[in-house]
Amino acid sequence: MRQGVRRSVRSASRLACVPLTVALAAFGFSGVERAGAQQTPNPTAQPARQQTTAVPGARGKRVCFAYQDLETEFWVAGHTSILRSAQTQGVQVIERNANEDANRQLEQVRDCISQRVDGIIIIPQDGASAVTIAQAANRAGIPIGIFNRPPANNNARAITVVADNYAISVAAMEHMASQAQRLGRQVKPLILVGDLGDPNAVERKRGFDAVIAKYPNVFSRPIEVATRWDAATALAGLQNAMQANPDVGLIFTSSDFMYPQIRAVLQPLGKWQPIGNPNHIILGGVDGDSTACGLMRQRYVDATGVQDLFFEADAVLTAVLRAAVARTPQPNQRINDPGFALTQANIGTMANRMWGCVVPPPRR
Repeated sequence: MRQGVRRSVRSASRLACVPLTVALAAFGFSGVERAGAQQTPNPTAQPARQQTTAVPGARGKRVCFAYQDLETEFWVAGHTSILRSAQTQGVQVIERNANEDANRQLEQVRDCISQRVDGIIIIPQDGASAVTIAQAANRAGIPIGIFNRPPANNNARAITVVADNYAISVAAMEHMASQAQRLGRQVKPLILVGDLGDPNAVERKRGFDAVIAKYPNVFSRPIEVATRWDAATALAGLQNAMQANPDVGLIFTSSDFMYPQIRAVLQPLGKWQPIGNPNHIILGGVDGDSTACGLMRQRYVDATGVQDLFFEADAVLTAVLRAAVARTPQPNQRINDPGFALTQANIGTMANRMWGCVVPPPRR
């Protein structure tokens, strides 16, 4: 993933980003320490659906937590969930923020290695850098866990916790396809494609494509809008696509953070309408953030593919701590989050499983 592209995300997508101090406060943290000091919990605040698996012998262990940045609501919530679980177990966390620079993240992890930490958890900049960093941890004999963004290949040994983005996208798109079938006409679909240097974006597009191909009588040839995970790029691309294709009837966003851009384009066209309005465009995507939850409750969004953030955060920390306690230097394990689709058909019973519906939304 190109670093210049990634750096543009924070500046271009402020509407989609969560102020870090606000998000941490929602989970019970009163302060932010980028360089690695322990966070201070607010004992009166209770995190939503926090999961913590106790690991015998973990107390006193030191874990390096190196992340590429916290530019979206998902990363902030995952980061905070890992911190809280670690604190609950008496684990010291050394934090390192690479500010979207893969080379800097590698150097930060090397610094952690020099401090002889017991384990490492990373949110990598991209799949390629995940491999490089994991190889460094392998050489040092320190177990490493990779959170949510999988390595590009199997050239390193690591604990990888990742959502099944293909299955999650298929589940959301199947519901959207069922809504398209009800229209009794062929529907023109559009996908906002993520940065294809990110394996998550690749799998989400693959899930979308699979459902489109499954229903050739329902869908015409899809329109692809490249976003590179950048809000300004998404906005410009969608504006151009809708101008050239005003008959688009379905939009799938590869990440929920782009809903503000979708609304900005559709509203002036009179097409930002709730379900049931004849001008409603079928909408869906992947992540499960608070924006998507709110729009589903308002009946603007038809379906959202949900990553079980709390399961993933607990799983990566638990696996790394178990390896550290067992003195397993190079664990190699893939832990899949099957996820699910929240739809207008199941929102009444499933909303409390979607992290964006239970984590307090950010104040902007």
